Amino acid sequence: QVQLAESGGGLVRAGGSLRLSCAASGSIFSVNNMRWYRQAPGKQRDWVATITYGGVTKYADAVKGRFTISRDNPLNTVYLQMNSLKPEDTAVYYCNADITPWTAARSPYDYWGQGTLVTVSS
Repeated sequence: QVQLAESGGGLVRAGGSLRLSCAASGSIFSVNNMRWYRQAPGKQRDWVATITYGGVTKYADAVKGRFTISRDNPLNTVYLQMNSLKPEDTAVYYCNADITPWTAARSPYDYWGQGTLVTVSS
């Protein structure tokens, strides 16, 4: 079974930093685009950043210049380095990836992790 598992969330003061990680595990043929989303209490889930297999990145305006997405393809892992954190960054952060499992169909699916909570205090 293919799974995504986030880690690295926690409590941090405004201006501080956290590094999130998300590892894909299971019988995997390939991992294509990987993304981070976040959802604050009572709000919709918003896209944060994307990284392609080749390392091309895109960021939401709210985090551009402060967050960095990266990946380690041999480990099937994506990271989100979060610097200069603000209280408005408080949210559950979710990992998302297009993954092709080792099946006869070799068809990609959209997978989600369980989320990791980031709380930024003022």
